[in-house]
Amino acid sequence: MTWTSNISAAAVDQLCQGTFYATNSGTSWTADTINAALYGTTPVPNKNDTLANNTYLAGQWVTGNESTGTNYSAGGTALGTKTHTFGSGTSQLGAANTSWSTVTLSAVFGCLVYDATLAAKYAYCWNSFGGSQSVTAGTFTIVWSGSGILQFTIS
Repeated sequence: MTWTSNISAAAVDQLCQGTFYATNSGTSWTADTINAALYGTTPVPNKNDTLANNTYLAGQWVTGNESTGTNYSAGGTALGTKTHTFGSGTSQLGAANTSWSTVTLSAVFGCLVYDATLAAKYAYCWNSFGGSQSVTAGTFTIVWSGSGILQFTIS
């Protein structure tokens, strides 16, 4: 299984056409509930898949492929303190580090970041953890990059 961090090309296309927001009026990174759901080895993230398949509960992102463990609930958890910054040709979406307390998880390879407010639950992106991660009766924390969860750079 090869996990790489990326974004759905179909989502970027929808954003550029203006149809993503037309279909999902009121969509907002900072105002909506944005979740991070943990996944193991089964999904093979595909940036070229359709928007409908790069959605939580669809395609490879079904709960059957989601991580399971003590005190982890399907759907993941909401991101806290979400931010959007823009400057010098770079647009970044960020959030505070995301944690699950007193959990037991094994073979967690990455997460899907998606809009839990939308009925369709479209993905913003998926992020690789660089290999298998585990915790036993402890805290599992995603430490987001200082460059944000998702960054667009125009050069």
